[in-house]
Amino acid sequence: MERVEDLLKTALGEIEHLLTTKTVVGEPIVVNGNTIIPLIAVGFGFGGGGGAGETSKPENKGAGAGTGAGAGIKPVALIIVDKDGNVRVEPIRASSSAIEKLGEAVVRVMDARKKETAAA
Repeated sequence: MERVEDLLKTALGEIEHLLTTKTVVGEPIVVNGNTIIPLIAVGFGFGGGGGAGETSKPENKGAGAGTGAGAGIKPVALIIVDKDGNVRVEPIRASSSAIEKLGEAVVRVMDARKKETAAA
């Protein structure tokens, strides 16, 4: 049973390293003075096992162990801070990829800046 506990502690330790604020709030990306910050959902699961015992047969002493883990990440939104300090959150639809959404957001920011410059 000690081995199973060790395996679970190791698995939890690795998951703990994965789950930091940098995991759910991505590194800011600056484009022409506008800042884009990705927000990411993180999910994980883990399991363990055990075993022990002996049987009346000498060749079957019994034993067991096991562990498993899985994780996934998914972009959920972008925080956009424009040059003037205006902030908005753009959700990412399930049907679009993060790269697509990032590209769309950059284009919208750039278009808005062009319109503001033209109006001035």
